[in-house]
Amino acid sequence: MEEVRRDKAYRLLHPRQVVLVTCAEGGRPNVLTVAWSTPLSFDPPLVGISIGKNRYSHGVISRTKEFAISIPPSSLLEKVKGCGTLSGRKGDKFREVGLTPLPSRRLRAPVVKEGIAHLECRVVKEVEVGDHTLFVGEVVEAYADGRLFDGEKFDPEAAELIYHLGGMDFLFLGKGWRRPG
Repeated sequence: MEEVRRDKAYRLLHPRQVVLVTCAEGGRPNVLTVAWSTPLSFDPPLVGISIGKNRYSHGVISRTKEFAISIPPSSLLEKVKGCGTLSGRKGDKFREVGLTPLPSRRLRAPVVKEGIAHLECRVVKEVEVGDHTLFVGEVVEAYADGRLFDGEKFDPEAAELIYHLGGMDFLFLGKGWRRPG
């Protein structure tokens, strides 16, 4: 076994599915790329997202107590990359990357119109974990493209989900890995 630097140990848990997390405050929507998300409970249905404390969206989610998760297909890779590298403090990331905010069903936060599935969540707990906060959200609404999700699971090849390998490297099931750009 080779030694792994402690600051890179999290990469041993990759690949991780990439999601787009949205939030809004004062009528201003924002979107960010997140690879650190996970289901936490069946009943009630809870999910967790880990957001760096220095991120603009961290403050918005902490104040509004809600977020939405949209699942991007591989065709959105360049836009997903943009959402992960631009700051919402400096402008409208939706407009800058070419995504469309769509009103959600139960929240002020939008969903990403181009996404293939959405989970709308109300924050029920915030846990400080080092330089991140784990936002625990109760799923209050969930919906998906029925051609890609059969009510139990995604068709992995048809859905073309994006998985983060680390850095700017991404994996697509059945298609290998590639770097955007």
